[in-house]
Order: sequence, then C-alpha cells, then structure tokens
Amino acid sequence: MEMIYEMLSYSFIVRAFIVGILVSLCASLLGVSLVLKRYSMIGDGLSHVSFGALAVALAMGYSPLPVSLPVVVIAAVLLLRLSETGKLRSDAAIALIASSSLAIGITVTSLTSGLTADIDSYMFGSILAMSGEDVILSVILSVIVLGLYLVCYNKIFAVTFDENFSRATGVRVSFYNMLIAILTAVTIVLGMRMMGALLISSLIIFPALTSMRVLKSFRGVVICSAVLSVVAFVAGMIISYEYSTPVGASVVLANLLFFLCAVMIGGIKKEKKNSSAIKKNNN
Repeated sequence: MEMIYEMLSYSFIVRAFIVGILVSLCASLLGVSLVLKRYSMIGDGLSHVSFGALAVALAMGYSPLPVSLPVVVIAAVLLLRLSETGKLRSDAAIALIASSSLAIGITVTSLTSGLTADIDSYMFGSILAMSGEDVILSVILSVIVLGLYLVCYNKIFAVTFDENFSRATGVRVSFYNMLIAILTAVTIVLGMRMMGALLISSLIIFPALTSMRVLKSFRGVVICSAVLSVVAFVAGMIISYEYSTPVGASVVLANLLFFLCAVMIGGIKKEKKNSSAIKKNNN
C-alpha cells in the first residue's frame, strides 16, 4: 500500500491511472464484439493509421490527438465499407491501410528532424507524454464511448451474434457496425499515448480471449473482460513503477499472465467434464 500511495503522489501517474482505466474499459468492452466478429486485428491496423496521422501532425506543428482522431475514424469507416462491399477481405483491407499508414509515418519522421523522441513515445508508449489537456479530452471521449456502448448494448449484442437475424428483425446492422468501428477508432487513439502503437491492440484482444476461456454467456464475458482489463492495467502500472519497465509492455505481460491462467482453468474444467462423461458412460 505504501508503494501505491507513493505512486499516487505523482500527478503524471494519477493522470495515467485515470485515462488508462477508462481506455482499458472501453477497449475490453469493444474487444468482445470485435473478437467474436473476427475483427480482432482492426485495432492493430488502426493503431498504425494513428501513428501515420500523428507523425504528420507533429511534423506540421499541430497537436497529435485532435488531428489523428478524425483520420483514424475515417480509416475505420473505410475498412468497414471495404469489408462489407466484398471488394476486399477484411484482413487484406486492414493490412493494406495499416502498412500504407505506417510507411507514411516512417517517411515523414525520417524527413523531419527532431521528431524521433516524440515518435518513440507514441510507438512504445509513455505516461510522461500526457498533458492536462490530453487527460481532459481523453476522459470526455472515454465517457462518451462507454455511454454509447451501454445505451446500445442490446443492439450490439444482436449484431455481434447474428447479423442476418438482426437485419430481419429491423435492426440497422450497418449503423451499429459503423458505431463499433468508430468507438474502436476513438479508443485506439486515446490509448496510444500510454500503450504505444505496437501494443494498443492487446487491450482489445487479451481480456476478451481470457474471459471466453472461462465463461460462456455474452454478458458474463463482457463483465469479466472489463474487470480483467482494469486489473491488468493497474498491475502493469505497479510493475512498471517498481521495476522501471515500459508501461505498455508491463500491461501486456499482466494480460498474458491472466490469459495463461485462464487457459489452465479452462483445461482443468474440460478434463473434469470429460472424466464425468466417461464415468457416466461406464455406469
């Protein structure tokens, strides 16, 4: 407890906790739908788009967050449209846009002097990079994302599991798919400051996969995913402070540990179920 009190005495760590917990909640909730809809890699693709946008913004002397946010939202909408029209498979569309954006970002960085340190903080994450204005904007957008997800929860649930049935019952499937994509884009941009472009997608994938190993109901997986994501972020922050490791990598390792534990628990439950079935058949 003393270490936690010591951590909270630093304003930049308090800012990181506030934004990190909110972004973790957003990413974990959206991650369940993205994993089930097989859009897991959209987070990775959008993070590369965000990297390219912020590199251009920094080179032009603008604040990265307001510039990269609309660019990533547009990219998310474009990815969704390409996959829906069938002109490109979703994985091919993500690879195309991600690699192009990354190339733009790297090129701009190489042609602009003095950007290396700033770009590194976005590539690998840095809790020191968050200003007071960034925190306020991040909190507002995170609350909006969480609010929209909760309000549209039933529709998102329907669209996630059966688009054809949802469309037949009058649900605007395209609208809610678009909503998921836009909320994901906002979450990716908000989380890049701490997690980095290379690791932000882990906040989307790991909690959902971990929860699915031990629970079956959609509501249960969503709740478990949210709790695990927050706990993993807090654990990662503590590890980072104690051992001077990067925050993003520490959070990912905490998520990995939870996932491995869930795999073990799932294996034990499956083995017990098989043993019970064998005994029942023998009797």
